[in-house]
Parts: sequence; structure tokens; C-alpha cells
Amino acid sequence: MSENRTVELDDDALVQLRGVRKRFGSLEVLKGIDMDVRAGEVTCLLGPSGSGKSTLLRCINHLERIDGGRITVDGELVGYRERHDVLQEMHPRDIARQRQKIGMVFQKFNLFQHKTAIENIMEAPVGVAHRPKEEARAEAFEFLEQVGLREWANHYPAQLSGGQQQRIAIARALAMHPKIMLFDEPTSSLDPELVGDVLGVMRELADAGTTMVVVTHEVGFARSAADTVVFMDDGVVVESGEPTTVFDNPQNARTRGFLQSVL
Repeated sequence: MSENRTVELDDDALVQLRGVRKRFGSLEVLKGIDMDVRAGEVTCLLGPSGSGKSTLLRCINHLERIDGGRITVDGELVGYRERHDVLQEMHPRDIARQRQKIGMVFQKFNLFQHKTAIENIMEAPVGVAHRPKEEARAEAFEFLEQVGLREWANHYPAQLSGGQQQRIAIARALAMHPKIMLFDEPTSSLDPELVGDVLGVMRELADAGTTMVVVTHEVGFARSAADTVVFMDDGVVVESGEPTTVFDNPQNARTRGFLQSVL
């Protein structure tokens, strides 16, 4: 299957991907992706390693440049300006402004090791959004409360478990009040006993109506929290739909094979 399957698209979706392509040298990693993410919904991307899931996520906030197609978030073309049907990459300052509305949580936490938990959360609101320091601090405590770590505010990352660091990373992303949260396999670097706390925070965000795109191998989370499950393989969307449809009645043989291997 070399072409992206036909999917139902929504011109009013918060995030819209149309014909998105991405190459690394001679390797085409994304082969014309069409996908929508509606406001207030959770989309989980599933698929084998190397299928293009994480690359797709990184394209949404322009951590990776695309080689074809269009991505819009909240009605704005991401990373580029279009002039006479030609895309021209934005100035880094404008790209940084766009990223303020796209929160990102990585596999490896990416916390500043020389800053405390609360300082990590305050960094972008103060340094990028220029919010008053005391206002940012007060709000940072609220986000720490939300992820269950208020009492750890003055601890450094080295003093925290992996699960605690990932919850701080989630709080840090939320502090910029993004329109959408992107999660790139947020539990893959955690010991099994720490996974539940992070998924619990993510479930609470989903229940609160946070728009989320989650690359994950946690099938249980996808089944219970997602509004839409997208199965990718070899750089294309093979199948997408509601969790009960994709998990209980997959239409594509590749989807069935993948689910049999992970369930």
C-alpha cells in the first residue's frame, strides 16, 4: 500500500494535515498524510517502530520541515508562508511564536537540569511570553498541583523519578496555555511501575477537554482515552476511526496483525 487511505476530513478542525510528505535523504518517511484533529478531542497514533508516527508529530510543530503538503493549526499555516502557491519558511522568531500554542512532551523529559521543578515550569512563560514573574510562579504552583507534585516544587530533576520528571514536563507544556498538546511516546522511557501516574495525568487532561495528539504503544490508554485512533505503517495512514471500531473490528490486515502482536 503506497498511498494514504481515504479519510474523512473536517475543514473546521483545529489541526489539519493535507498531503504531508517528509524525506530523510532518499527515505520517504511520510507519504502524503491527510489527517484532522478536532478541538477538545484526543487522537492516538499507533503503529510499528519506523512507521512515521513521531516524525509526523514533530512536523506539526515544525521541529521537522515538511517536503510537501500543508499543516495548519488554529487556521494558521505552520512553519511557512504561502506566496503564489509556493511555501517559504518563516523566520525563526515567527516559528517560535507559533510554537507557543503547541505544547510538546518528549520521551526524554528535556528538563533543565540546573533549574528546579517550578523554575522549569516558569521558564517559558517568563522568558518567552514575558509574563510577570510572580504571576508565572503562582500559576506554576497550580500546574504542579494539577500533576500531583506541588510538594516537589523546589526539587531538581536529578532528585525526581522518571515519572515525576515527565509530569513536570507536562506541567511545563501546559504553562504556555497551548491550543494542543503533543505527546511523543511519553511513557516509553519509564519503568513500568511509573507509567500509571503519567497516564493518569493524561487521562485527566483528556477528560478536561484538552486537545491532544499522542504517539503511544499504550493500547489500553488509546482504547479508553482516545476519540480517534490512527494506525500508521510505512509512512501512510492505514486505518483510522473510533477506538471500538479500530480495536474490535479492524478493516485492514496490517492493523489486525499489529494489534495481535501488542494485545
